[in-house]
Amino acid sequence: MQDFILNAILWTLALYGLIEIAKTIRYCFAHTKFKQNGIYVIIAAKNQEDQIECFLRNTVCKILYDKQELEKGILVVDLDSTDNTYEIISKLSKDYNFIKVSNWEECKELIDEISK
Repeated sequence: MQDFILNAILWTLALYGLIEIAKTIRYCFAHTKFKQNGIYVIIAAKNQEDQIECFLRNTVCKILYDKQELEKGILVVDLDSTDNTYEIISKLSKDYNFIKVSNWEECKELIDEISK
């Protein structure tokens, strides 16, 4: 009887995990490109290697798991950092397609492109 209860609990947790993974994947594929309408989060950072990863991951979790559908993308602008801020941001942009990394000049061009 104990084996049955333990197996039932494990299968329930596994099924719940698979459902959450499927929901996350579906949501990521639906929100991967910048769109014409919506709210864009633009983050300017300089020499923030100790805090930028935690800040971005918290922002991503809020968008993905709190179902914040107003945001259409995150643009992180590196303001000529002298530490590893740009590398950390670049790594996160590979993990999440809706995070874009740019410098100040590219940011202005992207904003102009969105407004067209």
